[in-house]
Amino acid sequence: MSIATLADVLQPALKQGYAVAGLVTLGWEDMRAYVAAAEAEGAPVILQAGPSCRAHTPLPVLGKMFRYLAENASVPVVAHLDHGYTFEECKEALDSGFTSLMYDGSRKPLTQNIDETARIAEMAHRAGISCEGEIGFVGYSGGEGSSGTDPEEAARFARETGVDAMAVSVGNVHLQQEREGGLDEVRIRAIEALTSVPLVIHGGSGVPVAQRSALARGSSICKFNIGTELRMAFGAALSEAVARDPARFDRVAILKDTHDPVMQAARTVIRALGAPQKDI
Repeated sequence: MSIATLADVLQPALKQGYAVAGLVTLGWEDMRAYVAAAEAEGAPVILQAGPSCRAHTPLPVLGKMFRYLAENASVPVVAHLDHGYTFEECKEALDSGFTSLMYDGSRKPLTQNIDETARIAEMAHRAGISCEGEIGFVGYSGGEGSSGTDPEEAARFARETGVDAMAVSVGNVHLQQEREGGLDEVRIRAIEALTSVPLVIHGGSGVPVAQRSALARGSSICKFNIGTELRMAFGAALSEAVARDPARFDRVAILKDTHDPVMQAARTVIRALGAPQKDI
């Protein structure tokens, strides 16, 4: 296998009734563990560089890291820009080797969001890669509140932007540490009735695992973004590694101890979304 686009992995998921994990990366240690997890499960994976990751590591470096892992993996790996906020940032990601651009205009008026997302989708498609957009604002735990996706607006957004995947606000919240409440399935069904584009759930860590699995099998949701629960797994493993031998100071040795726990946590996430295991 090799590097893949978002459409490459989501269209089979839509047709066959499963979802692909969009795993939020912060550095080499977690992205390497995520690909190892995907290989162990025989499933595709989406490596995502969000704003906090990009603040720490430049896009051209991230692009090379993602592509190196993808080109040496036995499963499809997508190099995905998560929450790009400007045309220039999306263009830089494209030039850096990313195979999927997520433009987030969800805070903007509908027509402006459509126009700007359509421009980025056109740029992406011209280059042979994919584009994800967001309609309806997904809020943050302890911060900005959500604005739920209107199904009619979602249908217009999908039709006029030409995106390959559409992130929706249906009770999901970014950065949740606890799984509470779950998603609004009535709203999801109303959106599905008006559009056939693969749907994306941001803030997937806050969604109960049983609901993730059920929606992956029985809805148009083809991508769950998971960040917080994997960051928690990494943090717990790192804390344990430091506490186990406080005299250790070599960060390579310390960080090595995070690999297996993070890989296992990612395997659990991937497996719950139901991707059929492939021979690798």
